[in-house]
Amino acid sequence: MANQFDVVIIGSGPGGYVCAIKAAQLGLTVAIVEKSPTLGGTCLNVGCIPSKALLHASEMFNEASHGFEVLGIQTSKPKLNLSKMMDHKDATVKANVDGVAFLMKKNKVTVFQGTGRITSSTQVAVAAEGGDVETLDAKNIVIATGSAVAGIPGVDVTFDDKIIVSSDHAIALPKVPKKMIVVGGGVIGLELGSVWSRLGSEVTVVEYLGAILGGMDGGVAKQFQRMLKKQGLTFKMNSKVTAVEKKGKKGQVTFEPVKGGDVVTLDADVVLVATGRIPFTEGLGLDDVGIAMERGRVQTDAHWRTNIPNIYAIGDVTEGPMLAHKAEDEGVAVAETIAGQHGHVNYGIIPGVVYTMPEVASVGATEEQLKADGVDYVAGQFPFTANGRARAMNATEGFVKFLADKKTDKVLGVHIIGFGAGEMIHEAAVLMEFGGSSEDLGRTCHAHPTMSEAVKEAAMATFSKPLHM
Repeated sequence: MANQFDVVIIGSGPGGYVCAIKAAQLGLTVAIVEKSPTLGGTCLNVGCIPSKALLHASEMFNEASHGFEVLGIQTSKPKLNLSKMMDHKDATVKANVDGVAFLMKKNKVTVFQGTGRITSSTQVAVAAEGGDVETLDAKNIVIATGSAVAGIPGVDVTFDDKIIVSSDHAIALPKVPKKMIVVGGGVIGLELGSVWSRLGSEVTVVEYLGAILGGMDGGVAKQFQRMLKKQGLTFKMNSKVTAVEKKGKKGQVTFEPVKGGDVVTLDADVVLVATGRIPFTEGLGLDDVGIAMERGRVQTDAHWRTNIPNIYAIGDVTEGPMLAHKAEDEGVAVAETIAGQHGHVNYGIIPGVVYTMPEVASVGATEEQLKADGVDYVAGQFPFTANGRARAMNATEGFVKFLADKKTDKVLGVHIIGFGAGEMIHEAAVLMEFGGSSEDLGRTCHAHPTMSEAVKEAAMATFSKPLHM
């Protein structure tokens, strides 16, 4: 039968399309269901990829505006062509989504355009935009529907996508706002806030917590906030937002101190609500077929199975960090599991990166987590100000920090803030995947001069400290 498959995957984001490719490569017949006109999910269409295109373009604009002269490059003041910058972003997105569509054809994955709904443990109904419904028979079903923009708990927010916007539309503003308020000091808010700040916007970040990048290493977060302040961003910390409203052609944010105090109201041309994301399960029919949920997430076991054994869930709809690469690894593991192999994901070693300038990258435990767990550890640190390549590139901000078990020297966490941190963090991830020590890395020869030498030096600063004390 044409509509019978070994695996039907609902959602074509990083988890879904990677799962589809791997399953097909393992000899399974695969279908993928996507409700949007293009494949790739949030990440490729309105998330990771377009935001990185704008981050890079705005960094280049900022460098041309402020960084060339010290290098002996004299130019006239650069002019911003925002429309052309958006064209670059859109072309980047198109190349990526077209690439995914090609991979589907290459790997003989059947794509169904429409909204998928699980109607039984072995059937998925696909409703096309015109109203036609097609039924797919599946030996296995994978839920990979990702996440949606979260609002503000207890606050009624109406997005008009022009003045009150989410991250979906903050990547496509038609002009640079004179003033922007970002509600939320997490990764999304800081990345997009830094884009518009570099392009000329006066950006104010309103954050509920006392530190940005909640969950990130405290020392890193503290220094990073100082760097962003130097770049022109303003922060209102420990602030509880009570209202986000549109007032004529302006947006208005009202907030008050978390511990009580005077109410403050700020106006801006654009208000970006960046308070995180929530699992997207709307219209999937999960209640109808009895799939267990917990706090809005699909419950799964250690093998990504739901309480219905042949229905799996991966990515943002499940527990864990909402990261594209986490979903990708789960997609591969689920495909292998369905094919009778042994899929595996090491959740203790999933890197996280903030793609600002400089970048912030982390893998493993933070100092705060180790202290809370009562782990006896050693910390070693090395600044980029002492790195020759960083000096040559005028990229001396930041440092590398290693955290290792005090008795065994096994590396428990690594945190980097600096130019290229998102690339350098993988050296630590590989080390930790194999249970390596800081001495293992510190005694590994690194090319000179490179930024990565700072990683080696931080490792050396860790294992050189007295152990077994």
